[in-house]
Amino acid sequence: MASQLVESHRAGAEVLRGDEVCKKQTVELLEELGLPKGLFPMDDIVEVGYNHESGFVWIHRKKKNEHTFKKINQTVSYDPEVTAFVEKGKIKKVTGVKIEEVSLVEIYVDESSADKVIVKTNTGVSDTHDAAAFALEE
Repeated sequence: MASQLVESHRAGAEVLRGDEVCKKQTVELLEELGLPKGLFPMDDIVEVGYNHESGFVWIHRKKKNEHTFKKINQTVSYDPEVTAFVEKGKIKKVTGVKIEEVSLVEIYVDESSADKVIVKTNTGVSDTHDAAAFALEE
C-alpha cells in the first residue's frame, strides 16, 4: 500500500494508526504549522506518518474521497495516499490531492496576512482564500 517515497521516509518517523488518533494528529500538525485545521477533512484514515527530520508527512486512507469546501464552493479529491513536505506555514510537494482534476502542489499562509491561504496547482495557477474557508467542520 505504501509508496516507495513513504518507505524511504519511514525510518525515524512518528507513525500512528487508527482513524480517531490519526485525525487528531493531522489537526494538531496543521495547528502546529500555523495552517487552518480543516485543510485535510478525511475519514477512514489507516495511518499517518511524520518524519520530523525531513518534514515528510503521509496519510493513508481506505479509499479515495471528495470534500466540498462550502465557503469557496471548491470540491477537492483526496487519493488513498496523500504525501507532502511540511514546514512552518507551508505544505509543499503535495501528492494525492486534486482540485477539479488539477493536482494541488502547495498550500501556504500569506506571510503578510495569516488569515489568507494560497493554494497552488501544478499548472502554476494559484488562488488566495480566507483561512476561514478551511476551518475545521464539526
